[in-house]
Amino acid sequence: MAQSLESPVLLADPTTFEEEGIYYLYGTKEDASIQGAGFLVYTSTDLEHWSGPAGVRQGYAFKKGDGFGSTGFWAPQVFKHQDRYYMAYTANEQIAIATADSPLGPFKNTGTALQASVKQIDPFIFFENGKAYLYHVRLQEGNRIFVAELTRDLSALKQETLKECLHAATGWENTQSTEWPVSEGPTVFKNGATYYLMYSANDFRNPDYAVGYATATHPLGPWIKYEGNPIISMQNTEQPGIGHGDLFVDPEGTLRYVLHTHQSETQVGPRITGSVGLQWEGTVLTLIPGSFKR
Repeated sequence: MAQSLESPVLLADPTTFEEEGIYYLYGTKEDASIQGAGFLVYTSTDLEHWSGPAGVRQGYAFKKGDGFGSTGFWAPQVFKHQDRYYMAYTANEQIAIATADSPLGPFKNTGTALQASVKQIDPFIFFENGKAYLYHVRLQEGNRIFVAELTRDLSALKQETLKECLHAATGWENTQSTEWPVSEGPTVFKNGATYYLMYSANDFRNPDYAVGYATATHPLGPWIKYEGNPIISMQNTEQPGIGHGDLFVDPEGTLRYVLHTHQSETQVGPRITGSVGLQWEGTVLTLIPGSFKR
């Protein structure tokens, strides 16, 4: 039975799904006190008090054995499409999609991943004009963010549409000058006629892990990075390792970004779930000062 939590939720790479006033929180499990593998889900009506884990499989919305994957269950996205609930997720460093009749699961699939010639992680599916676009990370010469159209049944990528969106370069995106630069955790939305791609950069273990965005006039790009990046970082939140999340709107109508932080200034994990508020300054997306909360 789901329990009310007396401490912060310990999920990395978090995502939220809201329906009928209930917020569902999913992510990469880092709570060692909970046995098993898959994706836990927590629920809340006010984003302050959480209950769970509440999934139908011993707290899991997707549990190992219900579909593709044996290890490395990371970075899910949950959405509703054609009266079914979908979960796009990473396992075995590949991307798979599962479906369910409820946000609490059980999410299931036939045990197959989306076919790809390389390892790929961190899925985010964006719908527009009857098309579905899969933003994801390909592990090739670093963690690079790509996009491709999906087939109508969401079972495969249209390989002829595959394009790179962006990759980490220098400055804030690779503060340790690593040979394997990391850009990951894409979230895409549209504001007016402009598409925004939010992403995280640096290795997640680096306290400089942070969030920026790029813009485009078409879902397939080309994407132009915002010159004021990063918009969420240790410098403006005082939280080390902050990033990799998803957008949602809170009950007051404020745009927020759910994310994770390091456990402390000296300890990376288990990472802690939190969120920050965002605001518009014209067409520029910025952090609301002092809006971080767990």
